[in-house]
Amino acid sequence: MISSVVLTHNDEATIAKTLGSLTWCEEILIIDDGSTDNTLSITRKFTSKIFKHPLDNDFAAQRNFGLSKAKNEWVLFIDSDEIVSPALAKEIREIAAPRQLAGTRNDNTVGYFIKRRDIMWGRELRHGEQGRMKLLRLAKRDTGKWIRPVHEVWDIKGATLELQHPVLHFPHSSVAQYLGEINRYSTLNARYLYAQKIHVTWWQIVAYPLAKFFLNYFLRLGFLDGTAGAQVAIMMSMHSFLTRAKLWQLWDKRV
Repeated sequence: MISSVVLTHNDEATIAKTLGSLTWCEEILIIDDGSTDNTLSITRKFTSKIFKHPLDNDFAAQRNFGLSKAKNEWVLFIDSDEIVSPALAKEIREIAAPRQLAGTRNDNTVGYFIKRRDIMWGRELRHGEQGRMKLLRLAKRDTGKWIRPVHEVWDIKGATLELQHPVLHFPHSSVAQYLGEINRYSTLNARYLYAQKIHVTWWQIVAYPLAKFFLNYFLRLGFLDGTAGAQVAIMMSMHSFLTRAKLWQLWDKRV
């Protein structure tokens, strides 16, 4: 039995396809951060389990709230701009089935990493940072919790494996939206690092973004993804710069 958890906030453009790919789950939970568009009216067509809960700039806490509401043994977290393919759904159902196929799964496994295939502006990103993304999204309910307020991870105790089929991700409908998210996430990340007493130097502000671009565009072959690959490499470098620049500003008592 599987519970799926989806966090939402003004996602009317994508949420129907996301939830449509989860109808095979025994339970769909929506954790909504005050949507003001048609998100909630769309979600009601798929589930009645809708919880209004403020994000308060803490994605881990929001996911943990969803985890606390799940009723089934296995919990699947899917973002509001992701789609679970039929092949991935079949693979997950086999894991959660009461009787597993002999020899195909490790009975001690409590969590599964899922590859994420980014499709941005009509092009699949096979290289760079996006082409290597693997996220722990499926796990038994009581094996751990989410940590970090931004760029959160599911910290579970027990053995993990990786699923064969990827989840499809359709992020950033425009450059403007992408820039807005980078600005927001870099602020949250800087605040987190500041709370952890992590300092930053001037040379890190300069060198880390340059290294990030070189890594993603050249070493990880982002240039093979064409114009989209170049833009993503630049955006990720910008995220690195903004995080460190904002962290420096938090420590600079003159500001």
